[in-house]
Amino acid sequence: MLFHYLWFILLPFFGFYTPITPTQNHLPKEVPVLCFHHIRPDTMHHLSPYSVTVSVFKADMKILHDSGYHTILPDQLYDYLTKGTPLPPKPVMITFDDNDGEQFTIAKPTLDQYGFKGVFFIMTVTMGKPHYMNKEQIKQLAVEGHQIGLHTWDHHMVTRYTEQDWVKQLDEPKKMLEQLIGKPIPYFAYPYGVWNEEAIAELKKRNIKMAFQLSSKIDPRYPLFTVRRIIVPNSNSPQTLLNIMRRDFH
Repeated sequence: MLFHYLWFILLPFFGFYTPITPTQNHLPKEVPVLCFHHIRPDTMHHLSPYSVTVSVFKADMKILHDSGYHTILPDQLYDYLTKGTPLPPKPVMITFDDNDGEQFTIAKPTLDQYGFKGVFFIMTVTMGKPHYMNKEQIKQLAVEGHQIGLHTWDHHMVTRYTEQDWVKQLDEPKKMLEQLIGKPIPYFAYPYGVWNEEAIAELKKRNIKMAFQLSSKIDPRYPLFTVRRIIVPNSNSPQTLLNIMRRDFH
């Protein structure tokens, strides 16, 4: 999959806000949603498009903090979209996919350093395996105020699911994670960012109230189920990330 500079979600403009309704033909201005997968050692030279080095990740978090950004969680975004609840100044959402172990050992301490909170979309087949987070670590993230979200059992595209696939890929992981953290999990990230209308209908049946994709534009028919994100590039300069954000969200 190619790099995608994707974003988005809604920013008040001089205090003006109109909640989203199914009949509207326009959407409020978007705010950045960042997506990370793998955080690799600085000595690793051949990285996938889904990877950043430790130093790049830390530099990105520092420049966000130093530039006055405030992290938001999905509950805040949902309330903003549906009820007009204000967001903090310069909001940004930081999300992580797939349950990599570095998300706990590297990302979490860095987020803690700046008072940031993240959203961790868990692919449950990996839990407890080498190089991935275990149940205790996922539970600790939730206890400390980070959001746990769903990312299926083993990362197959939702557009190909049969009825039984929905049970294996969503119902069972949802039950497992909700029992683990002791609270409902109403947020979902599509594997590969791919979705269709049938998938949205299935998510709604399962009390998912907001879902995150990747490259496509927000669909005005389903703004809560087509939230966009950017896969953060492994740039040598954190200013690159800010430049994109400032260019697209002024």
